[in-house]
Amino acid sequence: MAPSIIPDRELITIATDIFSAYPSPVMKANPLQPFLIRQGFVMLDGGLATGMEKHGADLDDELWSAKMLIEAPELIRQVHSEFLEAGADIIATATYQASFEGFAHAGYSSDKAEQLMRLSVDLAALARESFWAETSLRHERLKPLVAASIGPYGATLHDGSEYHGNYDLDKQALIDFHRPRMNVLADTDADLFAFETIPSMLEAEALLELLTEFPGKSAWLSFSCRDGASVSHGEAFSDCVQMALQSDQVVAAGLNCTRPEFVSDLLGSVAAGQEKPLVVYPNSGEQWVPENNQWSGEHCESIPILEWYGKGARVLGGCCRVSANAIRNMRADLTAHTREQSGI
Repeated sequence: MAPSIIPDRELITIATDIFSAYPSPVMKANPLQPFLIRQGFVMLDGGLATGMEKHGADLDDELWSAKMLIEAPELIRQVHSEFLEAGADIIATATYQASFEGFAHAGYSSDKAEQLMRLSVDLAALARESFWAETSLRHERLKPLVAASIGPYGATLHDGSEYHGNYDLDKQALIDFHRPRMNVLADTDADLFAFETIPSMLEAEALLELLTEFPGKSAWLSFSCRDGASVSHGEAFSDCVQMALQSDQVVAAGLNCTRPEFVSDLLGSVAAGQEKPLVVYPNSGEQWVPENNQWSGEHCESIPILEWYGKGARVLGGCCRVSANAIRNMRADLTAHTREQSGI
């Protein structure tokens, strides 16, 4: 069942203060809970790469957004700040396409790769602290979180295979691939992992098994989906979500980098009454064409965020091609809706 919204401002403040002063085991397992109690939702950021491209960054590279960790780290921090100011409660690090194998292929040593992964968290944390120091910006906000982005194996291949998941790897091979960077990112100030754009149940199972090696860490897990019923590899979305939510360390599950037109049906396929929130952050509706390394198709101008909220999504935002301004509008719509519901 989705957390209810406390209708009294004073009670909301008291509840938040209690969570801050006396972190319970529940809060440790679910860092999203204070946001859900106070706001009724958690606002994610949008497309980090999209934000950097708007500032002129050329990301046509096998490292994609991780390339900027080398060439323009301050730009990453700037885009994080833009999403925070737009209303994001969580910003995701520039590590989606960062891996030891990927950096090695680009000519960087293991030591340099680890340094860059740690830098990604430092940049997000610095943006968060700068935002929080500006009291005029944090009005009625809780201190944002930093999520360490863990993209799928296919992202490292730089061929769009995160949108089908046909890797020809078994579960152990996937565990072995993900473990080194998770070891690094677990030893940072990131508040939780974001397992993103996962195309198959097999890779999700690998990540969840690996997560147990980090008992103090939590994560959300979101799948890329090919239609209104299935994840990219073909398994039923509802089965994948139910499997993910069974993990004690998973605080939310759902979808990302999926066309908005599929979201309502996908949410409708998941059984009602989930104890944990569903996460939804689709792309703009365009599709990635790996043959020419660009997006094609129509940009979705209207995001039915309140419809998805009504279907149980509580952790919401955007993925590729979704701007800070879109996040600002989503937050405004959700805030107005939840306040109306609670009589505030």
